[in-house]
Amino acid sequence: MEKAENKYVKRTQKDYSMTFKLSVVQEYESGKASLCYLQRKYGIQGNQTVKRWIEKYGNFDISNKTLRPMEKSKDQELLELRQKVRLLERRNARLEKELEQKDMKAEFFDMMIDIAEKEYDIDIRKNSCPEQSPNIKKKNP
Repeated sequence: MEKAENKYVKRTQKDYSMTFKLSVVQEYESGKASLCYLQRKYGIQGNQTVKRWIEKYGNFDISNKTLRPMEKSKDQELLELRQKVRLLERRNARLEKELEQKDMKAEFFDMMIDIAEKEYDIDIRKNSCPEQSPNIKKKNP
């Protein structure tokens, strides 16, 4: 039987995928693990590697131990703006359709009032300048 030799293999940043780095950063930021634990758990060489990933990809300012807003790349901003535009276009189309339906409804009600006025020979719409009823007398002081 041959013995498997444990040789030290030096890794570089290119050896770790972006998804791996982001998952390690997310695990740290969720508070589930410390830097040392993550380093041992995943066999990450170098004391500063995980710390650099957190500074580079995370929302956590490791030096001040506070959350900081993550800066977005141009591609992320562009994607977000495209999504907003699509959302606003859909909303605009829906609102235009609702407006068209409301206009049709108002036109329909106007036609119904016209028909009712002709059919029953009464004024349904308010007059713009109502006259006072002859039964009401003005009081003179």
